[in-house]
Amino acid sequence: MKLVALFTLAALSAWAEDIAGKWKATADGPNGTMERTFDFKVEGSKLSGETVSSFAGKSTITEGKVTGNDLTFTIVVEIQGEKLNVTYKGTVSGGKIKLTSEAAGNTFEWTGQRM
Repeated sequence: MKLVALFTLAALSAWAEDIAGKWKATADGPNGTMERTFDFKVEGSKLSGETVSSFAGKSTITEGKVTGNDLTFTIVVEIQGEKLNVTYKGTVSGGKIKLTSEAAGNTFEWTGQRM
């Protein structure tokens, strides 16, 4: 039984997209297009790294998790002196990334690609 589970896990890992590395994504915001870069690091199912936007600067990726091609993580941004948790969830496929971010009741759809 354990051997079957090990082979299944290995097969899923082989088919999963490589999420590690640099990505650039955009989303439509209230004042036009927003741009953000992500530098993902993956160790097993743990996702870490950092992200940078011209609007909110650099943030550290926390609480990150990778399951196959799916990823989730949180960042903290500071806007006008207020800290705000932003949660992301999404998928990577064919060198493309799709993410949904949510913070303070606002949701944004991000699309991007590997840099």
